[in-house]
Amino acid sequence: MTRRVFRYVPFAIEQDQTAEPEYEARCVSGDESECGAGSGTHSGPGPVEEWQRRHTQETGHRRYRRNFGDYAVMRPAAELAELAGASGGAA
Repeated sequence: MTRRVFRYVPFAIEQDQTAEPEYEARCVSGDESECGAGSGTHSGPGPVEEWQRRHTQETGHRRYRRNFGDYAVMRPAAELAELAGASGGAA
């Protein structure tokens, strides 16, 4: 059996600025079953909210499941200190 020892290294969790976040909504209105209509995936909340408004106008449905997705990066504290030093203290 192999034994491993890991040292604690503090990390900061940051949103990955190289990847766009994703927004979407799905209509979950309905008595017997969900409507299931969807907004599609967008890079901002505006088009999703507009789709919800139009869908509510057209159908009267008022309940939605909204999803937001993004990518995160783990940055070691030592790297953060290097960035702060290189930029004059502002990270």
